[in-house]
Amino acid sequence: MSTSRAGDRLPVLLVYGTRPEAIKVAPVVKELERHSRLRPVVAVTGQHREMLDQVNQVFDITPDFDLNILSHGQTLYGITTKALIGLESVIGQVAPAALLVQGDTTTAFAAALAAFYQQVPVVHLEAGLRTSNRYNPFPEEMNRRLASQLTDVHLAPTALARDNLLLENVPRERITVTGNTVIDALQVVTSAPRPVHDPQFAQFLQRAADRPVLLVTSHRRESWGAPIGHTARAVAELARRYPDLMILLPAHRNPIVRDAILPPLEGLDNVVVTEPLDYPDFCQALQRSTVVLTDSGGVQEEAPSLGIPVLVLRETTERPEAVSAGSAKLVGTDEYRIVDEVSRLLTNRAAYDAMAQARNPYGDGAAARRGVDAIAAFLGVGEPPAEFDPGT
Repeated sequence: MSTSRAGDRLPVLLVYGTRPEAIKVAPVVKELERHSRLRPVVAVTGQHREMLDQVNQVFDITPDFDLNILSHGQTLYGITTKALIGLESVIGQVAPAALLVQGDTTTAFAAALAAFYQQVPVVHLEAGLRTSNRYNPFPEEMNRRLASQLTDVHLAPTALARDNLLLENVPRERITVTGNTVIDALQVVTSAPRPVHDPQFAQFLQRAADRPVLLVTSHRRESWGAPIGHTARAVAELARRYPDLMILLPAHRNPIVRDAILPPLEGLDNVVVTEPLDYPDFCQALQRSTVVLTDSGGVQEEAPSLGIPVLVLRETTERPEAVSAGSAKLVGTDEYRIVDEVSRLLTNRAAYDAMAQARNPYGDGAAARRGVDAIAAFLGVGEPPAEFDPGT
């Protein structure tokens, strides 16, 4: 397909709305800025606000459009309709050669649908992740499946993601295995020392010194209520059982999450609760961790690249590559199992080393370049890239 315009760099509209999207799209924006035939145009929906803005600042990205859809008590209905309506005008003004979405957020689905309505080709970054359970994670599994139906260029992070798409009859020539751009972003941020911004986190680092560190994050919608409460009780038991262990919990701002996870942790001296850390601080927290306990998708990818064992607070994951490689393990939210699995890693050196030294299947830092090359090839202004192979 060729949409070349004489003497002009083709605009690629990148749409994102949350912090995880911003982290993974940022390397693509920077790669497009360097491209001779393509140029980025950035539109943010503001599905998240402060955390999204922090990431843009880290990567020196100023959005060209900001829909600012965030509202108190927003629902999936509201996010979808506001993003869809707002993007109608943006797409009309930009007339992009292609529109890129990332992952599985409601912003990603709504933006893909908005592009389809104006017959603009859709590029799906991090395409092909699946759990095969349409309600777990909710609504992410269905968001990414629906986005795939609207996509012209599928940028799959791994061979398994590619195979998922092939099983859904996506033509092979529309898929490029790129690796995951989260590794590109992580390498940029951890390549040089950065000052710590959060004062509580700075104090935590001082207290932790040479002590083991457990990093805990939990926020996913399917974990709300009892599952997060079970996780909190497990963390409290670990804090009491291992007084030398320092536990860091950057607490999600959602009151539903906080009401479930914070009460069991009150009064425990070796548990430090902070506000959500900005991206550079969070990368430092990962680097300093001994074990990570999380239900986050991105953290499942980031921690293995740093050699940190990951225990996943979910029953299923759309990122099974790390589980297969041995660097991550599904533990669910049963408090007794969480305690047992963390204890095993803290006390059994062989078990710890087996996870810490496992192969990282997610990327090599060149995913954004491969993705941009794939877009250029689709638009007829470049050659397709060699695909990512974790075995090379």
